[in-house]
Amino acid sequence: MLSITEENYLKALLHITTEKDGQQEAGTNLIAAQLQVRPATATDMLKKLKEKELVEYERYGKVTLTEKGRKLATEVVRKHRLWETFLYDKLGFSWDEVHEVAEQLEHVKSDKLIERLDKFLGYPSFDPHGDIIPKVNGQIVPSGRKSLSQAAVANTYKVKGVQDNSPTFLQYVAKLGIGINTSIKLLERFDFDGSVAIEVEGVRTSLSQKVADNIYII
Repeated sequence: MLSITEENYLKALLHITTEKDGQQEAGTNLIAAQLQVRPATATDMLKKLKEKELVEYERYGKVTLTEKGRKLATEVVRKHRLWETFLYDKLGFSWDEVHEVAEQLEHVKSDKLIERLDKFLGYPSFDPHGDIIPKVNGQIVPSGRKSLSQAAVANTYKVKGVQDNSPTFLQYVAKLGIGINTSIKLLERFDFDGSVAIEVEGVRTSLSQKVADNIYII
């Protein structure tokens, strides 16, 4: 049985290698930054995970998940996103509140509980931030989404997720009237700084390129 810390490392590695900017491998410094620990601390943990055959790791080299490690990491992510969905849909938490609570609930070990939670929620495909919820078999179905900064001008899109799920970002876009399934019309893109002008419910507003990069649409 893995410790909470070990599960957090596997989850961080899964995020870096499959969800963060399309990267396929991670270095010790990147993992340490993701988990807000010292590189030496990350190195010690990676050695332990290697001994358990959960990661492929060589000193000063890149780190990748083994098949066993990826399976366990996906299970943690699945639980996290199901709990976020439960908190948001059933208990009335806002989308900027659910992450911190789900961080605690994701380490529950009962498979039966998670199976019943999934069924109770109606087998959702996405969490409140638009992130894909892995299936019970570990399958992650592609979403077909792209960032708002990649969208074509003069078209209308629907928000399907955010890359940055920090409370400050979620609160910021919520104040602009942007949430999951919000309709956005892209009015202009400015070459000078990559910012965009959009229309949300008849109101025109501007977004920086950084914000547009973090909003996923279809």
